[in-house]
Amino acid sequence: MKILFDQISQICSKRTTETYSTSFSLGIRFLSSEIQQAIYAIYGFVRFADEIVDSFQGYPQEKLLKKFWQDTHDAIHDRISLNPILNNFQETVLSHGIEKKLIDEFMRSMEADLYKTRYEKQEEYASYIFGSAEAVGLMCLKVFCKGNESQYQKLAPQARRLGAAFQKVNFLRDIRDDHERLGRFYFPNLNWEHFNDKAKKNIEDDIQQDFDEALQGIRRLPKNSRFGVYLAYTYYKHLFRKIRKTKARKVMKKRVRVPNPTKFLLFFNSYIKHQVNIL
Repeated sequence: MKILFDQISQICSKRTTETYSTSFSLGIRFLSSEIQQAIYAIYGFVRFADEIVDSFQGYPQEKLLKKFWQDTHDAIHDRISLNPILNNFQETVLSHGIEKKLIDEFMRSMEADLYKTRYEKQEEYASYIFGSAEAVGLMCLKVFCKGNESQYQKLAPQARRLGAAFQKVNFLRDIRDDHERLGRFYFPNLNWEHFNDKAKKNIEDDIQQDFDEALQGIRRLPKNSRFGVYLAYTYYKHLFRKIRKTKARKVMKKRVRVPNPTKFLLFFNSYIKHQVNIL
């Protein structure tokens, strides 16, 4: 019987999420218990792919990513993998009807991180954002909607905007590390030397529109996921506000952070809002 191995796989996905992200871990805890494991599985898959392209310098990254991509396809086809993260992920993909195209779009964006350091065209940037973030939001939405395709289609545009907002905030928060350690600069028609307060404001105005649209979708999410997603939204919105108040030159020198005590206060305030239905 495979039950014990599946349990081990689930533990691996959960521990991966908890180790890499306290914020997402807390948000997932407030999802309905019946969907928590599926979101851990998605996060574990995404995190492993991201680690290959961001942290495995000195190793054959292209080879490792291609193997991970093929192993993902094989796991879904065979309904099993000896990689516990992929074993848990394939079960989630198959049980929730996650489209293969979303997985491949995500992996294509990860592949781009191996060789692409600048985005000159808006279309290339939009494509990267879709694969690296919006596609992941759609995977999670498949889990939230539990087979209700009509609901999924109605909420998909807002789910994409939320994923895009999170990713763009990450780009601003990590702009120094991306530039100095990885040699990347994601924002199109711009470079490190010309990143200033005016350019930063233009980026932030775009992110604000994403957040505004995303909130409309969060309010319409099923009860199984509304509060947990709102928690993640609240954390990123607070981080975004801190970044907006920080001059460009400081963002380029020091990573803006949200201290853990502040995170817990944000989650408490979000819970109160959720309870009185004023999201």
